[in-house]
Amino acid sequence: MMQNFLCKRRKHMRIVKIFIKISVLAILLFPGLILYAQNPTITPGKAAPFIKLKNFDNRIVSFNDYPTAKGFIIIFISNTCPYSKAYEQRIIDLNKKYAPLEFPVIAVNSNDPEVSPGDSFIKMQEHAKAKHYGFAYLSDEKQVVADLYGARSTPHVFIISKKDSDYTVEYTGAIDNDTQNKNPHKIKYAEEALSAILNNQKPAITVTKAISCSISRKKN
Repeated sequence: MMQNFLCKRRKHMRIVKIFIKISVLAILLFPGLILYAQNPTITPGKAAPFIKLKNFDNRIVSFNDYPTAKGFIIIFISNTCPYSKAYEQRIIDLNKKYAPLEFPVIAVNSNDPEVSPGDSFIKMQEHAKAKHYGFAYLSDEKQVVADLYGARSTPHVFIISKKDSDYTVEYTGAIDNDTQNKNPHKIKYAEEALSAILNNQKPAITVTKAISCSISRKKN
């Protein structure tokens, strides 16, 4: 009986060792999985983390720079992601339409410039000037804000409402359901959410899946 017990114990220990080796290997090969698990995307109804980052014009920009704002259209974007490029004009148009209604766009680039050199601060400056951005384009190369919001991709939208000094997430996800911008009957998720908020209502749809590129995370 003792021999059977020792045999089973040795077998159990071998299984435990194999499991530990597999776990260590997974952490080494896919550190981003651990990071994402620790930073879930913030959900509608939650308080929106305060943003204060360097703009492409070298100014430090925060929510406080918009004293009359009713809210913000926070969009994580990049210079290099084809999905960001596909949505770029729509992002510009969102700002033109909603900034006068006190819902300006604030774009954030959280790509690690060492992983994605095309998203360095200098490249951000060049891109914003070439495209005549009329909104803030903030550098988050340390990925602090991306982690606070649980942003995973570009473009990834977070619509924020403001009441007094409180900021609340109202919608997260995609701008619309037509990446190629060819469907005249597309669902304009972001605009529908904004329309509801401006009419003192809650958006009918508060979460959608952002079809986009993954944010280039810092290497551990």
